[in-house]
Amino acid sequence: MNTTTKRLLMLLPTLLAFTLGLFLYQGIGQDPNKMESSLIGLPLPKFNAQTLVSPSKNVTQADMLGQPALVNVWATWCPTCRAEHEFLLTISKQENIRIYGVNYHDQRPAAQQWLQDLGDPYVFSVFDPKGVLGINLGVVGAPETYLIDAQGIVIDKLTGELNERTWPPLRSQYLSLLQETN
Repeated sequence: MNTTTKRLLMLLPTLLAFTLGLFLYQGIGQDPNKMESSLIGLPLPKFNAQTLVSPSKNVTQADMLGQPALVNVWATWCPTCRAEHEFLLTISKQENIRIYGVNYHDQRPAAQQWLQDLGDPYVFSVFDPKGVLGINLGVVGAPETYLIDAQGIVIDKLTGELNERTWPPLRSQYLSLLQETN
């Protein structure tokens, strides 16, 4: 091996370490709850599904239109969903926020009992036992909350728990959309 090749081989680990460091540095300071969604700026996916509470009643994305709303993906097997549930109840009652649920990969009796025991902040919950609507929404895990405008266009998405810390930016957007609608 000549000296030029040896020098290049000696520089290779340094170059790899620098590249890895640059890649990792880009993630520092980013909000882990702020995951971009390919749906932002697009309408909610079309669906026709049963509601969780009334299996004989079907709903579509059109049933979520008319005013801004949150679409909250939740499940009984999700501990973070349980942690955010009280906050959802609070904002649905105190702030009169419209929230639609998507009960994701769950069992109907368990989910119905959950709402009976803990309270129901949702206008209605779509029952999505196979996760089809969740897949179409691009759900990566529960909970996730989508902000939609009155026409059903996805404005923003929050991955993770909706709470006092994560709510203010969504609330601000929601109130702005509400003013545009009225």
